[in-house]
Amino acid sequence: MKKALIDLHVHTNFAGHAYSTVKENIDTANLVGLKYLGISEHGVKMPGGPHEFFFHNLKVIPRIVGDVKILRGMEANILNFDGKTDLDEDTSKKLDYAIASLHNPCIAPGTKEENTRALLKVMDNPKVKIIGHPDDNRYEIDYEMVVKKAAEKNILLEVNNSSLNPNSSRKGAEENYIKMFEYCKKYNARVIFGSDSHICYSIGNFENCEKLIKKADFPERLVINYWEEEIVKFFNIEF
Repeated sequence: MKKALIDLHVHTNFAGHAYSTVKENIDTANLVGLKYLGISEHGVKMPGGPHEFFFHNLKVIPRIVGDVKILRGMEANILNFDGKTDLDEDTSKKLDYAIASLHNPCIAPGTKEENTRALLKVMDNPKVKIIGHPDDNRYEIDYEMVVKKAAEKNILLEVNNSSLNPNSSRKGAEENYIKMFEYCKKYNARVIFGSDSHICYSIGNFENCEKLIKKADFPERLVINYWEEEIVKFFNIEF
């Protein structure tokens, strides 16, 4: 199996419920041999999360530290079933990418149709490059509709290593990802592994993701983490 080069779903102590600093995360990314690391703190509507100034000031973090290139991001919270998030237009100009996710503190689960509409609508936001952890039984979705639009919009679907942990609050991830993978193969939609790290020791750890794609016989060509040329092309950032 190829080596994963990028981890864009990473939290810091600015989340209010994570335990490592930006520096600790970057140092760990260098230690484990990542080439790209994202700073993707929760948006401002997450209880305990950072002020918008946190995102506006990401410019002070060097673009390259050691052997790791740094991307500036946010895990934006989806706030309603029409795809509204807590990523405002001014903040979006400061960022390289956004992950859009459904989180229970920010939006209560709706019907399958409502949850699906929320993800379809949020994909119309040009800053949203990734749909975060589309794997939670609490947020039932129509996987074919979501995957088809992700393929059409060239948006990455996350395979979340944390969701696949037995102690995760999100249940049903393995079964839901296997279902999602079948549609990814059908529509040629790409996925991205994310550690969803809340402490530096899990930066770049995709063990659960890699076990699952092997079990599901999912093609490595659809996993962007493995292909540096595709990473550079997709995010189109000068370092």
